[in-house]
Amino acid sequence: MKRSNYDLERLQSAEKLKASENFTPCPTNKGDELFPNGIFVFNITKMFEHIKNNPDEIDLIEVEVADFPKSFSSVDESHVDSVDVSRPVLLAEISPGYYNLIDGNHRMEKARKMGISRILAYKLNVKQHIEFLTERKAYLSYVEYWNGKLK
Repeated sequence: MKRSNYDLERLQSAEKLKASENFTPCPTNKGDELFPNGIFVFNITKMFEHIKNNPDEIDLIEVEVADFPKSFSSVDESHVDSVDVSRPVLLAEISPGYYNLIDGNHRMEKARKMGISRILAYKLNVKQHIEFLTERKAYLSYVEYWNGKLK
């Protein structure tokens, strides 16, 4: 994804994270959608529930579909036609100033096929998405990973 001014500002203002002794892994229920990224597993279902219940806390922006090349992720072509491109995708600040698409690859692909150039996205910074990690070990590793990017 190309960096917007907001991303550059985030990169310049990013701070080290301090591991909380009180961190509680995000619970998972049968049927929850999860996003695995190495040892980091985020609960997508709980993220969307949080956004629905706290809409003013998360930025809703438009992003360029072209910023997410088709080769960015593999998609199940048989599922593409059934998705709703009006439903925002999820972007998460995975490292300081860098946002990854963590939910919505099929919507991006459908938008691309339909010739739609922009799509809505929820943009979560690190403090907004870290609470959705599903394991304490991953949380501690993530804090270390993030802080290592700021050296």
